[in-house]
Amino acid sequence: MAIQVYLNFNGNCREAVEFYSEVFKTEKPQIMTFGEHASDPNFVIPEEAKKLVLHTRLEIGGTTIMFSDTFPGMPFTQGNNFSLTLVTRDIEEVKSCFDKLKEGGTVDMELQETFWSKCYGSLTDQFGIQWQLSYDGK
Repeated sequence: MAIQVYLNFNGNCREAVEFYSEVFKTEKPQIMTFGEHASDPNFVIPEEAKKLVLHTRLEIGGTTIMFSDTFPGMPFTQGNNFSLTLVTRDIEEVKSCFDKLKEGGTVDMELQETFWSKCYGSLTDQFGIQWQLSYDGK
């Protein structure tokens, strides 16, 4: 059993997932929109929802992360109660991903040596997602 993360966005899910796909060099995401989903005849999908992302996923570092836009009219709260953590034995990957993720975002802790890692940093990216990146050199 694996723990998977599901991230919700407020209308910019497609932009976010395409950005993450580029940063982490994944396969191009397959995106299912609300408009493509066979709807219940008793529940009509509003025009403004048809192009929004109903579901997509990326495999990043062996972990599945799922993404979706919230349905129009549903409450959306940009959370600060989680972070995604990339731990890798490739220090250049840590540096590259950190540099890309910080564009348009806010760096909480620049990449630096800590007692647990020779290269660790944290940031909040342009979509409000908190990241920790850490080199795991044994």
